Amino acid sequence: MPTVQIRNLDDNAYAILRRRAAESGRSLQEYLRVTLEREAQRQSVEEVLGAVRADLTSTVSMDAIVEALREGREGGGE
Repeated sequence: MPTVQIRNLDDNAYAILRRRAAESGRSLQEYLRVTLEREAQRQSVEEVLGAVRADLTSTVSMDAIVEALREGREGGGE
C-alpha cells in the first residue's frame, strides 16, 4: 500500500487535525487516511460539470429542444 508524507504543514492546521482525530477516537494517521480516502471518492466540480455537459450534448438534440419549446408554448395556456 502506498504511503504519503506531508512536509511543512502549518502548526495550527496540525493542531486542528490532531484534535479532530482525538475527538473521533482515531489516531492522526487513521483519521487522515479515512479523510483522504473519502475525499478521493468525491467527484470534483470539474468532473461533475464534465459529466453533465457530456450527458446533455450526447442525449439531447437541437431538434428535440426546439420541439419541446414548441410543445411548451402551444400547451402553456391550458
